[in-house]
This record gives sequence, C-alpha cells and structure tokens, in this order.
Amino acid sequence: MSRESREREADDGADELPEYAERVLEVAELIPSGRVMTYGDVAEWLEQGGPRQVGRVMALYGGAVPWWRVVRADGVLLPGNELSALEHYREEGTPLRQAACSSEGHVPRIDMARARWDGSGHDHTR
Repeated sequence: MSRESREREADDGADELPEYAERVLEVAELIPSGRVMTYGDVAEWLEQGGPRQVGRVMALYGGAVPWWRVVRADGVLLPGNELSALEHYREEGTPLRQAACSSEGHVPRIDMARARWDGSGHDHTR
C-alpha cells in the first residue's frame, strides 16, 4: 500500500499511523523484489529507533507492505509465517540457504550475504 493510499484511508476515518510507523513502512516498500533488509538495517536507514522498534511496527502494521522483505539478521524465517514468507521468497527469487537435515522442519534460511540490500540507488534523507 503506497503512502498516498494510506493517507486516503486515514482521511476516510481510519486511524492515522504514527510517523515512525509510516517511515518504516515506506522503507519496506523500497526494498526490491528478491532482496531483504534486517530490522536493524531499517532502523539504521531511518537513523531512528532500533531493531525492536522496527519489529514492533512490522508486527502491528506490516501486513499492507512486503513484510517478508524485512527480516532477522540471522536469516531465520519469521516463526509462524515461515511458509507464507517462503512462498514469497521463491516467487521473487530471493537467495535461500537449504536447511540442515537436523534443523526443525527443514525450513531454509535467507542467504543474507546474497539477499541483503543496502539501499543503493535510493536517497533516504528527509
């Protein structure tokens, strides 16, 4: 959902998003298909908050943006949403590392060395 769409929705009587949440969601929308940023990367990009604050925003408001592109630094898929996220990653061609046979559920991890996006090509100053 674009910023304009969220603003129209807010004008239609829906609760307005806190400014920080709006900024986090804008960054999530910038992440290219097949790439990811960590919660900490997003906070660093915004020069505000930290991984926990970004995670809280994504948990509360992230459903309207490509939430699967904002991830844990270790590449482990979000518990409870692994299969949904995995479907998106495979569809987008996000680099994955196969799970070890000993890992629970054999769910792959994101290959952070190849999938991590640093925001190149986007001006993030306000």
